[in-house]
Amino acid sequence: MSFPWGVGSATGVGSYPGRDTAEALRIVLGELPELPHLPELPARGPGADLIGRSAGLLVDLAVHVEPSGWRFSDRPGRDTRRSLDHLARDLDVLEEVAHAHDGPFKIQVCGPWTLAAGIELRHGDRALRDPGAVRDLTASLAEGVARHVADVRRRLPGARVLLQIDEPALPAALAGTVPTASGFSRLRAVEAPLAEDGLRQVIEAAGDVFTVVHCCARRVPYALLRGAGAGAVSVDLRLLPERDDDAVGETIDAGVGLFLGVVPGTDTALPALEATAAPVRDLWRRLGFPAARLAEQVVITPACGLAEASPRYVRAALKRCRDTARMLYEAAG
Repeated sequence: MSFPWGVGSATGVGSYPGRDTAEALRIVLGELPELPHLPELPARGPGADLIGRSAGLLVDLAVHVEPSGWRFSDRPGRDTRRSLDHLARDLDVLEEVAHAHDGPFKIQVCGPWTLAAGIELRHGDRALRDPGAVRDLTASLAEGVARHVADVRRRLPGARVLLQIDEPALPAALAGTVPTASGFSRLRAVEAPLAEDGLRQVIEAAGDVFTVVHCCARRVPYALLRGAGAGAVSVDLRLLPERDDDAVGETIDAGVGLFLGVVPGTDTALPALEATAAPVRDLWRRLGFPAARLAEQVVITPACGLAEASPRYVRAALKRCRDTARMLYEAAG
């Protein structure tokens, strides 16, 4: 096994509070030097949120904001330009602040199935309802993600770029529990082979880049994510029931990395360091893998994004992730 991060690493998931990209990025670089990432700031409004940010990457597909959320448009307008402007400013700041970074660096985009569940067609139904619309969206996203990765590599020439694909809605799409636009019904379940193919298309389009798929939901489809080509899977450890142990064990045995969310994403009194690390040790002990592999194959993260947290808590949460990763590494040695 060979992973792009060092042993005992920690990172963030994506979102942060506030509106100052430079300040958020400096915090990330200071607290998570082994595996920093580009923070996302949804407090800036439409176009900085999970759906709008990645909708701005779509090639030849425009979107705008309705009271119900994001919707496809006939042509680019103010909301599409706002998404592009947010991302362009973030990348300019990234180049200015982190140009000399020469280690692994993670960026995040929304996956095709969560994007299809979050954008409406022109007549109001979710794109997920229309197989043709999903195919067009997936192809457009794949092309946009490839361009985005290339742009980040150009701005960080010494870094090893990791791509995180956020798919929180994928389990619901597979289970047929995504609500229709009206909320009175549910969309038909997406077949697993089709979901795997769509995700694989985006992963392969990104080229020679290590890919992490993040799914902070229950019923994570581990086998599907492996089949699509994910190099690592990112999950909330609190939502990982023991009945998933076999699927998690198969994922680890296949050489796939595991990003474990162990620190709450909103303000709370953090317990002792040992209490934060204990669930990770318990999982590894149940799975029966050698202790030395834990620090190599597992990256410690917050449970999900930190957009709703206070700035003070963000620093404490990131420090706790790093300290937990270090403790697990030292204990394994």
